This record gives sequence, C-alpha cells and structure tokens, in this order.
Amino acid sequence: MKYITTVNSHEYEIEIDRDDRIIVNGQPYQVDFQQLAEGGILSLLLNNHSIEAIVEEREEAWEVLIFGELYTVNVQDERAYRLAKARGTAAPITGEAAITSPMPGLIIAVPVHEGQEVKKGDKVVILESMKMENELRAPRDGLVLRVNVQPGVSVEKDQVLAVVGDGVVE
Repeated sequence: MKYITTVNSHEYEIEIDRDDRIIVNGQPYQVDFQQLAEGGILSLLLNNHSIEAIVEEREEAWEVLIFGELYTVNVQDERAYRLAKARGTAAPITGEAAITSPMPGLIIAVPVHEGQEVKKGDKVVILESMKMENELRAPRDGLVLRVNVQPGVSVEKDQVLAVVGDGVVE
C-alpha cells in the first residue's frame, strides 16, 4: 500500500513493500520497527542504523522527535490524499497552496478577495459542476495571494483558481 507522508511541508511517497522493507520516493530501505513498552517511544532499524523516536499524536498530525529535532508528520493513504487534494484540503502548513478545480465547471461565487486573511476550511471558491455546487476551501491559514477567477467563468480540471499563502499580495 502507498502512503503520502508530509514532513514539515515536504512530501514523500512511501510504499510498504514487505514487512521488512519500504520504498521511499523510489528508494528501498530495510526496516525493523518496534514500539517500546514506554509510552510513545519507538525503535527503528533503518538499513541497519538504529533510530529512537518519541511520537505523539496531535489534532491533525503526528509530532516526532528524533535526535533532538521535532518534525510535524501527516500520513494519508494514496486514495485519501488524492481525494483531499481534489477537495483542496491537502496542503502544506507554510508556503503557497494553490486551490485548483477538481473538475470542469462554472464559477458561481468567489466569497474572498486578494489580501483577505482566511483560516483553513474557509470558503474560497464555489464551483458548479454536474449540477452540483462544490465549495472549495482554504487548505491552510494565510492570506489570499491571488484570485484567478470570477463568477460566471468556466474552468477546466486542475486549473488554479486561487492561491493562499504567507507574504504579500502580488
């Protein structure tokens, strides 16, 4: 099974090949993974290198402490990732996040404007497709940096409708 794992806003494709082997972005690794009796401590042998990690589940991600470095990790199976991406809910916590059209359709409304502050989950664009209205939402907190559409415009699948991110409106 394949998983898309986001670590501090960097994405990795991980495939579980066998019980003792994973493939990360096409690179195979031998693994032995054990949860220790003490809460949240994991022992991992990765290509015969020992790694100890403290793992804690948070609201929408995992926090992993390895060698004094804290990582925020989000794991989704390939199907859930693709669905979230189509809905505009898969995005990094920092940097720019494009909201794209999951299918061809007609823009019904754009309830935001460039420079507006939005929270993750706020409506950014309403798209009508196949006689249904689809609310495309902000994938992260930030500023609306660009709005590339207006009501009444037809759009294609994967067309960038708006961009949310940090920084200054262009």
